[in-house]
Amino acid sequence: MTDFYEDDEVFRDINSFYKRLMERMFREMQDFEKAVKGGHLKGDWAIKPINEPGVRGYVAKGQFQLDGKPASFPRRVLEEKLEPLTDVFEDEEAVKIYIELPGVDKSDIHLDMTDGFAEIKAKNLFKRVKLPTANIDFEKAAASYKNGVLKITIPKIQKTVGDEKKRTIKIE
Repeated sequence: MTDFYEDDEVFRDINSFYKRLMERMFREMQDFEKAVKGGHLKGDWAIKPINEPGVRGYVAKGQFQLDGKPASFPRRVLEEKLEPLTDVFEDEEAVKIYIELPGVDKSDIHLDMTDGFAEIKAKNLFKRVKLPTANIDFEKAAASYKNGVLKITIPKIQKTVGDEKKRTIKIE
């Protein structure tokens, strides 16, 4: 019996596309390297090809120069609010939020919680997280920051028998 993946035309097409893409990328990087070495591209560059078993690529470090000045990003791009990576978990006792804030000082982090949301601001990072439940105790929430990760723990309100509100809905 023939293996499904061996004769599937889709996978052959994907493999062919990937090979062409890699060949084109290497030609572009070789042209780039020649332009730097030939003095056609001004700036301070270090280009290192990587060609090891199972690993091919380039490492290029440098800075473009336009009219004798280093290229720079517009101020609005540098000040743009970025959204940090965030994970939200809920178990029987609490809601836990983990937010990656690499390179941020603890004193630069601002955390607010209101109406089912947690808002985190830190330098040019901003995240508004919708909490998965309304049964939480904001007064007992705690946060810690270590190794670039902000951990927020919000305990759930423990319901007791009789706490549940009952409402009868009239059916029309």
